[in-house]
Amino acid sequence: MTTIRLMPLLHRKVNQIAIGFVYDADIKSHIQKLDGVRWSQTHKTFYMADTADNKRRLYLHLRAKNWFVDYSAIKAVLPVPVLNNVLSPRTGLAPLKDVALLKVESYIAWLRSKRYSESTVKTYSEALRVFLRFYIDKPLEDITNDDIVVFNNAYILKNNLSASYQNQMVNAIKLFFSKIENSKLNPELIHRPKRAKILPNVLSKEHVKLLLEAPTNVKHRMMLSLLYSCGLRRGELLQLKARDIDSQRHLVIIRQGKGRKDRIVPLSDKILVMLRDYYKMYAPEVWLFEGQRKGHQYSEKSLEAILKQALLKSKIKLPVTLHWLRHSYATHLLEGGTDLRYIQELLGHKSSKTTEIYTHVSTQNLQKIISPFDTL
Repeated sequence: MTTIRLMPLLHRKVNQIAIGFVYDADIKSHIQKLDGVRWSQTHKTFYMADTADNKRRLYLHLRAKNWFVDYSAIKAVLPVPVLNNVLSPRTGLAPLKDVALLKVESYIAWLRSKRYSESTVKTYSEALRVFLRFYIDKPLEDITNDDIVVFNNAYILKNNLSASYQNQMVNAIKLFFSKIENSKLNPELIHRPKRAKILPNVLSKEHVKLLLEAPTNVKHRMMLSLLYSCGLRRGELLQLKARDIDSQRHLVIIRQGKGRKDRIVPLSDKILVMLRDYYKMYAPEVWLFEGQRKGHQYSEKSLEAILKQALLKSKIKLPVTLHWLRHSYATHLLEGGTDLRYIQELLGHKSSKTTEIYTHVSTQNLQKIISPFDTL
């Protein structure tokens, strides 16, 4: 968990706010974007002038990244309440006041204590922020189920937000009001949107071959190839360590994947040879795939950039995402005769219904059907 500490600092006989954190390029870059932040060569820290407005701006700027902000050293100077007429250009909603911010912090702490994944913590807490900003002037204890309906119509539908986003919002609100906050709202009566039945996007084997052969960089080709050959999610790929490759048994161990579940997937002979060559060339120290700095995990953005470059080189004119490789892996397994129950285990699906969707995109049996038009 990323923690930023705000501490009092006397610099050049003037009261300042010191911003303490374990060095990270992303944190440094984000802090430097805030107007008024300076670097002290003497104290080796970033700082801002100690004013009420700066305290508020600094706190909200850091919390926007979902980082934990420890302001215990300056408790007497908590961020001041935000005026309701200051609207966010992205959502059109006023920023949260301190009381609501503390509620969100409590929610985040509860989610982490229950060991929800950081991605879920980020998604749910951001959803709650939006909901609380919509009802910024209404006490939480007075919020009812009717208010949920109003929110769905006046915010989600009005802004053409997806059913998936609405469903995430329902998850966040139900959990918050059932576990954290007492109100007149009955979480069990919150309705969910009807989900659209969308088929997964699948590449042909010819397209997959073109895509995987496009990168000239060994690491880049290795990452895309492993995604497809094992049906991995991008987060699962980036979390892999050398110890997760069992070369003797030809297995990859996926530790704490989605839903905090471990699973194993078979490792092909071709991929094992590629991995050995890759390991000799790069000798990763911590993660199987590391960035430019040894011991630092490869970033999701860089992985997405690899895919974009591969698409350009292969001249595939499709809006391919990394997840398409996982969908393609499952569909090609099904078309190759693998039982659906095994595919469910390999993908780490909790329900067989999730895996069954691949039967709708497999063309193996469809191609055997003769159109009545051909018999005319």
